[in-house]
Formats: sequence, C-alpha cells, structure tokens
Amino acid sequence: MRSRIDDLDRKILLELQRDASQPLEKIANKVNSSKTPVWNRIRKLQKNNIIKKQTVILNADALGYEACFFVLIRTSKHEADWQAKFLNALREKPEIQEAHRLAGDIDYILKVRVKNAKAYDSFYQNLISDINVHNVSALLSMEELKSSSELPLESSPPEK
Repeated sequence: MRSRIDDLDRKILLELQRDASQPLEKIANKVNSSKTPVWNRIRKLQKNNIIKKQTVILNADALGYEACFFVLIRTSKHEADWQAKFLNALREKPEIQEAHRLAGDIDYILKVRVKNAKAYDSFYQNLISDINVHNVSALLSMEELKSSSELPLESSPPEK
C-alpha cells in the first residue's frame, strides 16, 4: 500500500537521502520549516515505514572490497522448501549486497562484493554447496559508473 506524503515530506526525504547525518536544524532550514514539525514528520515517516532505516554508506574500494560481481542464477527448482533454503543461504552470506528474483530467462541476480577473484571463488563454492542450482554465471563489474540509493521523489500535482 502506498503511503501519502506531501511536498514538505518529500523535501525532508530528499535532504535525508542526501545526508541523514545533517543536524535537524539544518534540514528544517533547507525545507523552510522549524525543527519540531520536521522532527515529528520524520518520526511519522519512520512509523509508516517510508524511512526503513538510517545507515552509512562505506567506500568498498577503500576497505579492500575491490571486486563487484553480478551473479546470474537459473534454477529448475521452484518448490517452497527449495526457495526457503535459497533465501536462508542468501541471508547468511554477507558478501551479497542485493538479491532480486527476476522475470525472464534468469531466475535471480545477486550483487556480490568481495576483495578479489579468489574470494569470489570461495563465495561461489560455498553457495553451490549450500543450494542446488541449474546454472550460475558471473559478470565482473569493471567500473561502477553510477550508484545511488536515492529515490527520485517528485512533487505531487496540485489538488483541484
């Protein structure tokens, strides 16, 4: 279910997406409001699960995680018990940054961040020992051209 937000909520969310560590007063000034209403709106947005969590984004390269692989998985298994085992295996592997179930020829895609190709091979061997899959292929990202977690929040049309 989509939650309704107004333009002030959008402005607050845009500021939080840009930098959630900003002082509340700075956010309030940028959105032309005062601290208390902004704080109340942030709490409401959290309560309504529009703001899922606040976190920091680490520089993977600076920490030695220089290899990013996109892992394409095809499976001939679609039973509930296999899917539960697969989901559990995904949750247990911290190298997996994202996992998506797809429509089309590929069943799943994983974004995997590791230190190097040898670390990827260990991840791969561990993955296929945990779950039975039909086919796995991996694509090494040569260069990250864009990465963002920001949503393009648009203004709502004026009500008539």
